[in-house]
Amino acid sequence: MFRPTSLLVGVALASLFVPIASSEAQSQDQEVDYIELAKVVEVVSQTVQNVPGTQTPETIQALKAQILQGPDKGKVVQIENDYLTLKAGDKFYAHHSVGGGDALDETWNVQEPYRLPTLEILGALFLLAVIVFGGKQGVRGLLSLVASLAAIFWILLPGILAGYSPILLSIGISALIVGVGSYITHGFNRTTTAAVLGMITTLCLTGGLAYWSVHAGLLSGYNTEEATYLHFATNGQINFVALLLGGIMIGLLGILYDAAIGQAVAVEELKRAAAHYTPWQIYKRAERIGREHIGALVNTLAIAYVGVSLPLLLLLHFTNMSLAATVNQEIFATEIVRTFVGSIGLVLAVPITTLISIWVWHKKSPSAGAEGHSSHHH
Repeated sequence: MFRPTSLLVGVALASLFVPIASSEAQSQDQEVDYIELAKVVEVVSQTVQNVPGTQTPETIQALKAQILQGPDKGKVVQIENDYLTLKAGDKFYAHHSVGGGDALDETWNVQEPYRLPTLEILGALFLLAVIVFGGKQGVRGLLSLVASLAAIFWILLPGILAGYSPILLSIGISALIVGVGSYITHGFNRTTTAAVLGMITTLCLTGGLAYWSVHAGLLSGYNTEEATYLHFATNGQINFVALLLGGIMIGLLGILYDAAIGQAVAVEELKRAAAHYTPWQIYKRAERIGREHIGALVNTLAIAYVGVSLPLLLLLHFTNMSLAATVNQEIFATEIVRTFVGSIGLVLAVPITTLISIWVWHKKSPSAGAEGHSSHHH
């Protein structure tokens, strides 16, 4: 049975904010798709049979479901389901496809289970934990997160769809997120300024490396299913190489932020605790702290990518390709580029931010030590 997995990316984003997502009707002779919230009224039948041509069993259900939201609200429909096992009372998103030119030519499929209550509970627990244990600094971090997401959803994505360069937009949005997010979270002080300068400098250097890596590795950006469907949905108007570069730049922000803020704070504390230290002595001690940070974060970064790719890695056991041929595939090569570029950026952020922080604090007299300290909380 056809299941429109091509719509998952857009629907997943939209369903976080609204319960219904429907496609735009282009003309009467074209197929129209709706995503509507439904509830299982009755499981009419349930059987287990092998997928044709394989020995893999799957559960086939005939469901009677009521549409809860959408153009067909209140309607009770019959749905054949081979996607996931449901029971009476379960909610799910149904994909309703209406064929062009014939109103009777329509199909219903199970799209996704209704996960929003779970996401809402996790979101509430996240907010509670950040506010209770993070205090004012946690609240500032949340405000920074909201500002960052707003910049991505309201500026970056519409800009890309409008035809602007994904790489230029990503660099601009990255700089905006770095600046605004850092000052919202940590206040206006020398330490934050040093961290921002360190991040922007590192982003520029790492961006150049990413540009070379993507072009030298002949990466096309079509390494995922959603990229292919987006290509057709936009009639080939998006530069996917630039989009891949932009994604790498945005992905760098999180790890660079952590490393840069950590180094800037380390330099500040060393300067306050040992004002008699020379800049070189401060650099050596701050760098020692940074090396430990690098070791932990690089490991975390690599393991995070491996964790996301576990199903893909398991497929390696069922292929006759050599390791070299497997790694050479774009789907693997792209993630390797992301990991290496991100790790190099993380490593560079430590000495760069340390040097900038020392430069910022070098001429600061002990008597002026209250500046920055009062507004920067640790």
